Amino acid sequence: MKAKIHVYLKPGVLDPQGAAVAGALHNMGYEEVTAARQGKLIELDLTGDDADAAKARVDEMCQKLLSNPVIESYSIEIA
Repeated sequence: MKAKIHVYLKPGVLDPQGAAVAGALHNMGYEEVTAARQGKLIELDLTGDDADAAKARVDEMCQKLLSNPVIESYSIEIA
């Protein structure tokens, strides 16, 4: 089983990396880009075959280590 965790900054949190990406793309001629937000993708290989239990455990991992709940949000996909 595989878990994919998408971690991203909460709305309103300053994202200097996203601003730099948007600025660089704009400077390269991609004028349709007006803003960008940067996040991260974490992939975990898991044992077991209970998707609900896996999602609960991964949620616990996110709360304890994989994200900063003060400034970040996350979503979990189990496949």
